[in-house]
Amino acid sequence: MLPWRKPSANVPDHIAFGQWGEHIAAQFLRRQKFRILYRNFRAPGGGEVDIVCRDKPENTLVFVEVKTRATEERGRPADAVDYDKQRLIARGAMAWLQLLNFPDIYFRFDIVEILAANRQSPEINLIRNAFPLPEYYVY
Repeated sequence: MLPWRKPSANVPDHIAFGQWGEHIAAQFLRRQKFRILYRNFRAPGGGEVDIVCRDKPENTLVFVEVKTRATEERGRPADAVDYDKQRLIARGAMAWLQLLNFPDIYFRFDIVEILAANRQSPEINLIRNAFPLPEYYVY
């Protein structure tokens, strides 16, 4: 049995590992004074955001992508957030902001990297302002 897997979970190991990483990321963000608003937001027209939260000290809405890896064999976890992935996250963020009627607020895109070679004490790295809103979006 894998350490991050619940005995009754009926999902593939890589999905369970990613869900575990998102759980660890949410706990970490709470300790950093972020307020979690929503997890796994899927926009009706496409687009997705792993964690939508508010950075309370900076009064900023944050759209977080969580990347969990066991090793750095294929690079840092954040390396997987390529331009296509950024567009998918941005589409989800725009859908979220549309639900709020496009408020006049600050927002940004962060990445939480989790390296979990040792699952008892994973390495967690928050990358603030990891990428800008793609240029074809106007906000």
